[in-house]
Order: sequence, then structure tokens, then C-alpha cells
Amino acid sequence: MESEKQSTASETARYQRITRKDVAREAGVTETIVSYVLNNNRYVSSDKRQRVLAAVKKLGYRPNTAARALKGKRLNHIVFIADQIVTEHFSLLLSEMDTKAYDLGYMISLCQNRNTEEFVNSIISRQFDGVIISSISFPKDYIREIINAGIPVVLLENRDYSDIENAGKIDNGLYDGARDVIRYLDSLGRRNIVYIDRFSRNNHYSDMSDMRYRGFINEMKARKLSEQPQRQVLSGCHSPEEIAEKVKNYITVHPEVNAIFGRNDRVACIAMHAAQELGKRIPEDIAVVGFDNSLLGQYSTPSITSVEIPRDLIAGTAIDMLQKMIVNHEIPDKVVYHTKLICRGSTDIKAD
Repeated sequence: MESEKQSTASETARYQRITRKDVAREAGVTETIVSYVLNNNRYVSSDKRQRVLAAVKKLGYRPNTAARALKGKRLNHIVFIADQIVTEHFSLLLSEMDTKAYDLGYMISLCQNRNTEEFVNSIISRQFDGVIISSISFPKDYIREIINAGIPVVLLENRDYSDIENAGKIDNGLYDGARDVIRYLDSLGRRNIVYIDRFSRNNHYSDMSDMRYRGFINEMKARKLSEQPQRQVLSGCHSPEEIAEKVKNYITVHPEVNAIFGRNDRVACIAMHAAQELGKRIPEDIAVVGFDNSLLGQYSTPSITSVEIPRDLIAGTAIDMLQKMIVNHEIPDKVVYHTKLICRGSTDIKAD
């Protein structure tokens, strides 16, 4: 009987538009308080805010974006959600996006993802014109919530998004880029390769859905460099110090290691310095490759061979996709880009 009531309530919510008045009644607050919470433009006590957000979720309330547009209140504001907002890669990507977006009349903000329902509700309630997501940890159910709220979404494919529909998608070339690294190291005779995963204080680590990790695993198997390449992945670290310690321990136990592949230039630098502290020569004893082609890797000693991502092309395409989705209400075709391997002293002593 209870399930029948829930089903009826669900059907009612589907066919009858939920209003702010309904949310206010459910939360036991005024419509003004609901407006403050949804627009996030006034102070509201934690208790009332939580009640409003709970009512929004329970009733399935979505802002009337069509009515907002009729009132001429389109925000012309895009948000870029990323795992980290302090890295060189994301700041450069945002800079490219900002130039393109501004030319089209949009403002763009960079926001670090927070894997909570409240964060998603905040994104939806602010009624951004579009959302760009570059993350390996932002839950797919949350992405679907944003899409279902009628907000155009473009996904930069750091991971597999084949099960997400009605979104623009850009293949950054990360999978093939990682495979290119293994091919290159193999051509140098460096067959004992260890992969250094990102460090995370929130336990967000790579798996086979991650394009760089998948590229490493698949190419190691394809070239018969390892039957179980997962055993050559150093992951689960919470800090740079933990990475350095794990690298030292691994190399000590496995002195045959002659190549390090870092998920990004930062962890590649950390791993390289750890190997140097053990007395290993770079690249004579151990070759090192990173990813993202950052200034950090370029000015390390030796400079680090890295994979360059076409940030300018990706940024421009992401904004163009959103513009098409916002103005024409079209889902654009997926766009594929390719990376470039930049060889430096960490793999070729002559390169420096």
C-alpha cells in the first residue's frame, strides 16, 4: 500500500509542475527563504537551508528556466567543473576557454567538484547556461541530474562516458596518448615500466574507466610487457610524500625498473626525484615520462618528456559545443583530438 502511495506521488510530480510554493510548504519556510537558498544570494541558517534542499530533492523541483529566459534573465554564465583548480593544466585550459567564451558574450567560472547532492542542487539552482566537466571522480548520476535539469553539458573525456547520453563529448586523446608513451619506452628498450597514479586526499584513484590508466594497461598487455600490469601501478597515495616513499620502496624491491610513467608531470617529477635520491641516473638508469607538458616538467633537472594535450583546440570546441546546445538546442557530434609526445632529457640525454 505504501509503495502504491509513493508511485502515485511520483506520477503526480511528473505531470504537475512543482513550484517554489510547494517547496516552501514542504520545508516549512517562506517562498522568500526558498528563493534565497536556490539563488544562494542571502544568508539562510543551516537548518532552513537543509530543509529547503531536502524538499527540493523530495519533490523533484526544477527551476523554470523557460520562464526565466522569457523574462530576459539568461545569465550568460558557464561553469567549468574540475577535479582540481590549482593545477597549471586546468588554469591554462580555463584561460583558453575564457577567451573564447568572452568573445561569445559569456562569463566562465572554474569550480572544484564536490561530490555531494547539495553541490549538484547548487549548480542546478544557479541556472548556469552551460556546464563543462573534466573529472575522474564526479559521479555520473550527478552528471545525469544536471542534464535532466535542462542544462547543456559538455564532457571532456578523462574517463569513459559511453553510458552518458544527451551531452557534448570531447575525446582529449588521453587513451592513445598513454599508449604512445608505452610504445615509445618500448622502442628505447625500456620494458620494465611502473605507472604512477595521482595522489588524492579523498581516495579518488584511477581504474579502467580512466583513459590514461586504461591506455597504460592495454598497451602493456598488447606489447606483452606484462601479463598483470596492474601490479606495476603505484596508487592509493594521499600526498606527494607518500608517492615518493612508495616509489623508493618499489624500486628497492624491483631494481629491474628502467622506466617511470607519471599520470601527470607533477607525479612524474616526484617519482623522478625519489629515484634520484636512491642514486638512480635519469635517463641512463631510469627513463621518466609525464603527461600534460607543464612548465614544472620543462624546468626540472633533467627536463621531463611529456605528452602535450591540444588545450587551445579542446577549449574552443567545448565553448562552441555549448553555444550550439544553448542556442540551437542540438546535441553536437563527438569530437576527437590527438596528443603529441614531447621528448626531453628524462628519456634522451641528447634532448637537453
